[in-house]
Amino acid sequence: MKTPRVKLPFKFGVFAACLVSTFLVGQLAQAGQIKTVFVIALENHNWTQPNGNVDNSSSTLEQIKGNPAAPFINSLVNGTARAIINGEPMEISTQVAYAERYHNVLANAQSSVNIHPSEPNYIWSEAGSNLGVKNDNMPYGPHGTNRMTIAHLATLLDRAHVSWRSYQEDIDLVPTSGRVNRPGPGSLTSTVADRRKWTVPLINFTGNNASYTNPYNGSHHYEYAAKHNPMLFFSNTNGGNDLTIANPMRLHYAPLQQLSADLERNAVARYNWITPNLENDMHTSLDGGFTSGGKHYAGDAANIAQGDNFLSILIPQIMASRAYRDNGAIIIWMDETEEQNKKDKLTDDFHHTIPAIVISPLAHPNVGGKPYASRVRYSHSSDLKTMQEVFHVSAQGIAAQPFLGDANSPGTNDLSDLFRPGAVPPAAGMKAN
Repeated sequence: MKTPRVKLPFKFGVFAACLVSTFLVGQLAQAGQIKTVFVIALENHNWTQPNGNVDNSSSTLEQIKGNPAAPFINSLVNGTARAIINGEPMEISTQVAYAERYHNVLANAQSSVNIHPSEPNYIWSEAGSNLGVKNDNMPYGPHGTNRMTIAHLATLLDRAHVSWRSYQEDIDLVPTSGRVNRPGPGSLTSTVADRRKWTVPLINFTGNNASYTNPYNGSHHYEYAAKHNPMLFFSNTNGGNDLTIANPMRLHYAPLQQLSADLERNAVARYNWITPNLENDMHTSLDGGFTSGGKHYAGDAANIAQGDNFLSILIPQIMASRAYRDNGAIIIWMDETEEQNKKDKLTDDFHHTIPAIVISPLAHPNVGGKPYASRVRYSHSSDLKTMQEVFHVSAQGIAAQPFLGDANSPGTNDLSDLFRPGAVPPAAGMKAN
């Protein structure tokens, strides 16, 4: 297996990691429909918020747009994102479009509707509803949130024989004690376990071990949270309360540490959900903060810098793959809007927006030399509706309507405005299940 060409920016700076295949230079895929999707799930930040706070010395929540702690993300949308390709620069931003009016699900003009915390939003991305879940519990155990319904996206994909995989950082690694996805305290290593030992990652785990080094932030801390794994909360796609290798759904869940090899072998699924661990998804800062691009960040700025640094490595790596070049699409997804401070009580109103960025050879063309900024109103229901259209899967047959849950609402727009005409196929082409 060839060694991946992406280097670690925690040593060399944010952009030094951006090595992308030469096949991308000056090339766009032929006009057509999206074939492969990579969703990268991040946590708990607003794209914009009422006070526009980007003060890295402040302890309050900072927005992402215009934030110096997120230089890579902002370069994507301001038209300056570049990668180094065999010593020559490439313009990434020519393949970027983004949303300016992406809101928390069920957001309205004036008041909060409280679709929080994280887990209900991840479930919504899969089913078009939080299905009554209002907490971050694991699927099984006390107050478990497992749902028996088959009316969710992965079911539709399975029935249509469309492959899907959930890449979760830190799962399926070799522990020095305990078992795969049930490591003993401080026992996880960086070695990906033999595929025959992978299990469904039903439980949370966290710890520190010198034998584990995170490839994105250089720390020895690992942390997996089941609440950020949307397919895990449905019995037909988690295989039941079974932590053994007998679980028939286990190979649908793969370690993020395996993704680079799968990209090189062109062995990724058609629909790929990617969740970093809690430090790389902007949820939690590392002890002592984080240094990126020669600058040290603490507090919420560190959370943002860690996630931005993660994207600066992963996105070019995906863009180098055959799956991306052949009409692939990357969607940067954020779970929910957040309070910027204790006085901010209307987090689900239209004054708080969520980051939503697409990167694709089929993205809407730049306008005036910069990535297209869509003013269409979106939510997680929009993503779900789009995935059903992209993969031609209707819910009819297991539900009363073609789209799942709120994705069927007349007010739900798909993401087609972010892409070239025809990239997102019309709903008329969906096949009933």
